[in-house]
Amino acid sequence: MPDPATSDGDEQPGLLGRMALCFTAWSERFIPDAFVFALLATGIVFALALGIGASPGAVVDAWGKGFWELTSFTMQMALVIITGYVLASAPPAYRLICKVASLPRSPRGAVAMVTLCAMATSWLNWGFSLIFCAVLAKEVARRVRGADYRALAAASFLGLGSVWAQGLSGSAALQMATDGALPPKIREIVAAGGAVPGGIIPFSHTIFLWQSGLTVLIELIVVTTVMWLATPPPGRTRTAADLGIDLGPPLDQAPPEPARAPTPGEWLEHQPILTILVALLGGVYLARYFWNAKDRLNAINLNTLNLAFLFLGFALHGTPARMMRAVREATPAVWGVILQFPFYAGIAGMITYTHLNERIAHLFVRVSTPFTFPAVIALYSAVLGVFVPSGGSKWVIEAPYVMESAHALKVHLGWMVAVYDLGEALANLVQPFWMLPILGLLKLRARDVMGYTFVVFLVLLPLVLLMVTLLGATLHYPL
Repeated sequence: MPDPATSDGDEQPGLLGRMALCFTAWSERFIPDAFVFALLATGIVFALALGIGASPGAVVDAWGKGFWELTSFTMQMALVIITGYVLASAPPAYRLICKVASLPRSPRGAVAMVTLCAMATSWLNWGFSLIFCAVLAKEVARRVRGADYRALAAASFLGLGSVWAQGLSGSAALQMATDGALPPKIREIVAAGGAVPGGIIPFSHTIFLWQSGLTVLIELIVVTTVMWLATPPPGRTRTAADLGIDLGPPLDQAPPEPARAPTPGEWLEHQPILTILVALLGGVYLARYFWNAKDRLNAINLNTLNLAFLFLGFALHGTPARMMRAVREATPAVWGVILQFPFYAGIAGMITYTHLNERIAHLFVRVSTPFTFPAVIALYSAVLGVFVPSGGSKWVIEAPYVMESAHALKVHLGWMVAVYDLGEALANLVQPFWMLPILGLLKLRARDVMGYTFVVFLVLLPLVLLMVTLLGATLHYPL
């Protein structure tokens, strides 16, 4: 079958398009599933621990000791995905999607709008953004004649390739702000004998730094502009129809369930009274929680965010039956988190309990200065993210030596969390792991969209390295 990018007569992709297609073809052939990387990383870290003199028995014990230390965080991250889907699939959210999809008046404007929406919603919740903007891309494709379907699909994903980790669901920032979300040994490293009390770094020193806000604003402008310029001109677009893709019926036109007399139990499932009561219960609790908090900004953590999104989902779906259906549809997306996170916790255990983190930290200190350290970590985080495509589990691996190096170099620790996040997000532009949920929904392949995400990657990489370096110079150790 001819490639969509080259099937229109003499239409040929440009240099960046050819590079993206080559990279995608290579990755589809040679890069295994992310779980295989978790297993490979386990073996590599095991060998490294032996290489610094740890006995095989000590390394095995360290692996086993760490294996279950992320159980709570695994459940928390699963709920980020589930509650995001629950919100995006609620009837009011779909009505909002339809209204937004009616706004663009040109194909290029449609792509730019989806890009902006993807980035804005991902700052709030990346799970919600992923589903919300994939559905938005489909609805825009229905309404805007001549809109390039590949560009729309790529645009719907760009929040996860840019600002998501700088937002309210950013894994590393949430882990640092949430007690119990990291193994105790890592907390001790961050605390450094009291330099950072309890090893807790609240949002006020990570995503709510003015430096972090500025990076988000710059990326919003730059990425939207890049997608505006990268959208094919009229006559060179590929619509959903051109690609042979049936968009299917709108979600609000799904066939109703067969009418029949409900049993008393089924009748209760379809009544809103219980969901209203539960939503009120959650709302009152959150109101009291923040009212009684000494510092309301720093009271935001992974648990309060998940609780807020969960009970908002109850309110928007209206009945227990709709809520249960939404959660049931969301749960297949969390299997990777459940399977992989214990292995990453085991890796973190080998790194910390064998003191391998100290050796790696010394290496970073030797090759960096306080001024260059943020750029080194951002680049390292982006490279490692291609092989470990999970911000939360990867931070468990990186945190011990990144934080120890930051203490040694006297660099602002909260900024290093933001730096990690900025670098980690870049990897999503060239690693299709997190694209898979929306590619299935949009009926596309990774190679159909990675030409656009690769262009964004090439623009953002030097920009991010420049921003983390210059803005990092405005902050002081430790927080």
